[in-house]
Amino acid sequence: MPPRAAIPRWRPSNVVAIDPFSFKLPPRPSFANPAEERRASQERLAGAFRLFWQLGFDEGVMGHISFRDPEFPDRFWLNPFGLCFGHIRVSDLMCVTLEGEVVEGDGFPHIGGIPLHSAIYSERPEVRAIAHTHSPGGKAWSTLGRLLEPISTEAAVFHGRHALYDSFANGEGAALGRAAEGNRAVIMKTHGILTVGESVEEAAYLFISLEKACAEQLRVEAVGNPERIPEQHAQAVSDRFSAYSGWLNFQPAWQAILREQPELLQ
Repeated sequence: MPPRAAIPRWRPSNVVAIDPFSFKLPPRPSFANPAEERRASQERLAGAFRLFWQLGFDEGVMGHISFRDPEFPDRFWLNPFGLCFGHIRVSDLMCVTLEGEVVEGDGFPHIGGIPLHSAIYSERPEVRAIAHTHSPGGKAWSTLGRLLEPISTEAAVFHGRHALYDSFANGEGAALGRAAEGNRAVIMKTHGILTVGESVEEAAYLFISLEKACAEQLRVEAVGNPERIPEQHAQAVSDRFSAYSGWLNFQPAWQAILREQPELLQ
């Protein structure tokens, strides 16, 4: 039998060093006018509601997601009160002023959503979108009265960028808006979680990720003491995450829900 041919061995010198941040990434869309941007945000907002429905983030009539109108900063778009997240279409969305006056849309303005979103938009001009529902993991974690630990890369995104807030003691007015300053999220004690962003995509992705992080920490703490990512690395993860990161990470979910339920565009 002839000798078997030698198999080339892998050697470290064969490895080409690649900078993962040197690749070109998909650009965020640009818009010709506010109407075009408004329509795109409406579509993503309707999609976000349907994704939240699929993920079980609904609870009766509670919960709301919104975005600030790109042309009129004293107005925002959100879901009408009592409409199932899983049925929301673009045409169902309502536009209201910061004072709660209905500008466009049919139905009842969300009685809990308007004061909460108005407070944040009034205090935080940089915030363009807000998400808050009574999701299972976030609601459970909020009862502990603690901030999350950076025990995973996803949790580290919120390191130094989320706050603890007692909405029962302090209400959901200007104080809540101030609690959101410089943060991506607020853990509302014994209430739930809230995220903000520069776009619907960012706020929705951050909410989905934060909900998972809350559930993750509850699970691991039930069986032991999880290790934290070292401070400098956790801070680096948090600093590296951007509004673009939030937009980009939402894209797979948006693509999936749009293909599955294209009627949300109606």
